[in-house]
Amino acid sequence: MQSVQTVMLPMVRQRLIFAASNNSFKSLKTVTGVIHLLIVGELINASRKLIQTAIKEANSAYIQQVAAEQFAAGAHYIDVNAGVFVGEEAEYLKWLVTSVQHAVNAPCCIDSPDPKAIEVALSVHQGIPMLNSISLEKERYDVFLPLVAGTDFKVVALCMSDEGMPETAAARVKIADKLINELTKNGVAIDNIYVDPLVQPLSTSDIYGVEFLKAVETIMTAYPGVHTMCGLSNISFGLPERRFLNRTFGIMAIDRGLDGMITNPLDKEFMASVIAAEALRGKDEYCGKYLAAYRKKKFEF
Repeated sequence: MQSVQTVMLPMVRQRLIFAASNNSFKSLKTVTGVIHLLIVGELINASRKLIQTAIKEANSAYIQQVAAEQFAAGAHYIDVNAGVFVGEEAEYLKWLVTSVQHAVNAPCCIDSPDPKAIEVALSVHQGIPMLNSISLEKERYDVFLPLVAGTDFKVVALCMSDEGMPETAAARVKIADKLINELTKNGVAIDNIYVDPLVQPLSTSDIYGVEFLKAVETIMTAYPGVHTMCGLSNISFGLPERRFLNRTFGIMAIDRGLDGMITNPLDKEFMASVIAAEALRGKDEYCGKYLAAYRKKKFEF
């Protein structure tokens, strides 16, 4: 594997790496130690009308409120997404990162298919960010890889290629294999890779749920040290009473080894179920986290 030291980076990337690794941002304490399931709070997304309005009006107070609520509810990272603002995404992402980190001691998951927009947001980010996401789509891959090469950034590796969205577990694993190998060759530690096998709406095909679950289990078994991540609520798109599908699917995925999810941490029942699932999977020594949650009345709704 290529060492971090031998990776040659543009000067702007070197400055960003220095900023990320030499600050004293307190939030890093929330993502160190033993965390078996990484929660990324999904609510600061410009596709949501209230968030979109807040961004347009530069209403940082509302953005900070949503960030603080998610962090208090158990989110380790706060997702920021300004993708609906074509041509303005980069500056809005930068503003979102600054607003969020003024409110909470948490790193951000910078969510954009545009590496240039991500780089602008990185210029103000404190701590070690998560970048969402690289894929095997050539245009995206070629620009994104130099952005993360040799860094300690957390990287979401999305199982998509120029051939389109994979439908089967085997197709997902094939893409994951290439992404994992290329990222590690370019100085990204395997522990910093979060493979997203791509959740697709169950309403469009009855195999999408089970094929995703198979892919998670295969990836977690075949690539020790790698992580898996998903945008949980995609599974229920187009269906009524989405929270029931989201909750059930999330617990099923955890059982297959999923150890990261982009979800709504304000769903108290789901977060309680996650705590219980982690205990039942043997990921909570002496049920310590479960008992701590009980004492904090996390099971009262």
